[in-house]
Amino acid sequence: MNRPDIVIVGGGIAGASLGAVLAEHARVLMLEMEASAGYHATGRSVAFWEESYGGLAVQPLTTASGPMLAASDPEFSNTSFLTPRRTLHVGRAGDAAARDRLLEQFGGRVALHMVDPALLVPGLRPEWTLGVLEPGVCDIDVAALHQAWLRQFRRLGGEIRLATALRRAEARNGGWRIETDEGAIDCGVIVNAAGAWADDVARACGVAPIGIAPLRRTVVQLRVPAMPSADLPLVMDLASQFYFKPEGQGRVWLTPHDEEPSLPCDAAPEELAVAEAIARFEAVVDWPVEAVERKWAGLRSFSRDRAPVYGFDPAARGFFWFAGQGGFGIQTSPAAALLAAGLLRGDAPSRAVASIDAAPYSPSRFR
Repeated sequence: MNRPDIVIVGGGIAGASLGAVLAEHARVLMLEMEASAGYHATGRSVAFWEESYGGLAVQPLTTASGPMLAASDPEFSNTSFLTPRRTLHVGRAGDAAARDRLLEQFGGRVALHMVDPALLVPGLRPEWTLGVLEPGVCDIDVAALHQAWLRQFRRLGGEIRLATALRRAEARNGGWRIETDEGAIDCGVIVNAAGAWADDVARACGVAPIGIAPLRRTVVQLRVPAMPSADLPLVMDLASQFYFKPEGQGRVWLTPHDEEPSLPCDAAPEELAVAEAIARFEAVVDWPVEAVERKWAGLRSFSRDRAPVYGFDPAARGFFWFAGQGGFGIQTSPAAALLAAGLLRGDAPSRAVASIDAAPYSPSRFR
């Protein structure tokens, strides 16, 4: 592609979704530093669609994304990207304030019901007496969703170059000259969708970083033959010390909800975090753990106020931030892409996101 209008840096769920929306009206080139797109955070997600997850700043994006994620992808299958799951928020007596805060923050926005958690999770240890059910929660087929975005991007004329990293860039002639290992690229706009590397990409472009912090999250897959059913809800701690969900019969995906600061890297799990996850799991249910079958880690990248960052940098013409999407980038990807595309083109937002105020997501709040 000769002189694209837009270069998107990053081929994970952020870059793929925005590229799929932009490619219909612009010449878009996507640069992905890895040999396959979605290798880092996207490919390591325990993804679910949960309206209360990520806080009040994220909820409007999640809610708006729900109907779009529920729609089938006719090019891939006749099924939705979502599968019903439910979330049971659980706690002990000391977690009553956290329960009440959840109900106060999201009451009227999200369907939430106080329940007896023991009725929903057989084997729950008796001290876990507090329960709030969020019935609308669904699992997301992340691989199918990511590939659907990439297919749409290519079908509309978008080009993706794998194993091609942005090394540096400079503003030139009203646009940008990008240097890569494969040569130079001239473009009008750079979109920074580089996830954990977002601040590094900004520096390489001569743009001041805004404080995108990569935080490591550990996940383990346990074999637990005593687990009563594969249809149990996702169980999430009101005190944010763990969550786990069935992954087929007799298997659980579990995280200790860790957020360990990290440099951008190919994240790997630490044994201490794995041991902590299992200890917390065994303190919640009486299902014996037979084996740790898999373990992995990914980097969730947050801005300083933990809200996503969408918009042009006020000090760098033609440099657009699409970053800081934490652990909610997949569940918000349809709405985030539509909102950001409207900001980037400078036109009215799509009807699906017209009610969402984009101002709280602007990078201007950090300048």
